[in-house]
Amino acid sequence: MFDSTLIFIDGAYLSKISKYLGKGKYLRTNLVKFANHLARKQQLFCKHIYFYTAPPFQSKISTIDEIKRKANYDSFITKLKEIKQITIREGRLQKIGDKFTQKGVDTLLTIDLLREPLKENIKNIIIITCDTDFVPVLNTLREQHNTKIIIYYFTDKRRNSLFSMSNHILTACDQKVLLTEEDFLINRVDK
Repeated sequence: MFDSTLIFIDGAYLSKISKYLGKGKYLRTNLVKFANHLARKQQLFCKHIYFYTAPPFQSKISTIDEIKRKANYDSFITKLKEIKQITIREGRLQKIGDKFTQKGVDTLLTIDLLREPLKENIKNIIIITCDTDFVPVLNTLREQHNTKIIIYYFTDKRRNSLFSMSNHILTACDQKVLLTEEDFLINRVDK
């Protein structure tokens, strides 16, 4: 029998990988099947999925594009919320100048990383992210709670690209696994 795992997914990061591997178009993937597939690759059973995201930015007077993005987001999130195996955690999107930044998402993920594995007595977690902000919490889980950390990540092996990542986060994980196009395609959702 497989040990259980919890899977923590940075939705914005996963979305960037999907769009890159899809050559500019998102690879539509069944999130539950995708997470279960990643767990099985590690000979683990996916007990629960935590998905972190932020709704699209809305101006005080929303543009047609903003309204369309929000409607697509709401449809996606509504479908995910119907799945008992997934917990959706939403931050917010803030516009600073011409750039959009997620706020609160990393904090929600950090809280859940510290709380959920201990509450469920889980000794293996899978995380999909590239953010070095999680290094302290991952090290705490490993050192104080003997939790095995498996990171799924993507790199295009170029400096200063969307997928450049610091080795710092990789050192906080027990196992590093490169996400591939196949991981998305075998769990594809057809239109």
